[in-house]
Amino acid sequence: MSAVTETAAATAAPRPRGGIVQSAKDSLVVAKRNLIRMMRIPEMVIFGLIQPIMFVVLFSYVFGGSISVGGSLSPELYREFLMAGIFAQTVTFATAGAGAGIADDMHKGLIDRFRSLPMARGAVLTGRTLADLVQTTLTVIVLAVVALIVGWRIHEGVLKMLAGFALLLLLGYAFSWIGALIGLSVRTPEAATSGGLIWLFPLTFISNAFVPSDNMPTFLRHIAEWNPFSATVQACRELFGNLPAGYPVADAWPMQNPVLASVLWSVLIIAVFRTLAVRKYRSAAA
Repeated sequence: MSAVTETAAATAAPRPRGGIVQSAKDSLVVAKRNLIRMMRIPEMVIFGLIQPIMFVVLFSYVFGGSISVGGSLSPELYREFLMAGIFAQTVTFATAGAGAGIADDMHKGLIDRFRSLPMARGAVLTGRTLADLVQTTLTVIVLAVVALIVGWRIHEGVLKMLAGFALLLLLGYAFSWIGALIGLSVRTPEAATSGGLIWLFPLTFISNAFVPSDNMPTFLRHIAEWNPFSATVQACRELFGNLPAGYPVADAWPMQNPVLASVLWSVLIIAVFRTLAVRKYRSAAA
């Protein structure tokens, strides 16, 4: 081998290591890095908690008694009806934070540094989304405590409650991959935050999260009934036992089979947007 060839081989970027096990290890290392960063910036977690707590208090006491649920205007019934929607909104709004974090890493050149290491290509994004999932879990726990304080209760036992929260976290993890794709597609963290929120508002409000969908105009009702967000909200209401007696269930398949629909929607979103995000990562950081 010539001296020129030896020099080129020595200075070339190391090849990423393959294998599922190695990829998982690399992802956990990146996740640890992001969790340490979050702990060093506690205001990120604090501000992430304030918004959902405000939604719980405002919606519970401002709209409670004004919106009919199952033919009743009871504020207590509305609080129980509402909480699944607030939980789902909280986990999906974490999408904006995921996108902003990845855009910030891109802007600072950290992604290029990661590319110089012998690590799995998808590990950077997987690690980031796993760290966001941990933060989302902590937020949901705090939010559940606040919900219990304002009167929310579960009526179907601990196992079904845990299943409901698992569906929420699965939805949040799925949406974090949408945030990852947005973060890789824009130039600044500010743009990622705006891009991560602008589509979430119609997604969450054209749903069954805050009001029953049966009073919506026909075309909006169909959108709400097939909305993946609505499927998770409906599934959680069933698992938490928060559907009041007499509440009409739509004939749409996702509303008739909300648990299965929620899982299928989340898995589909992960499969599609993880593939797109990893592909974008390779081209954006090349």
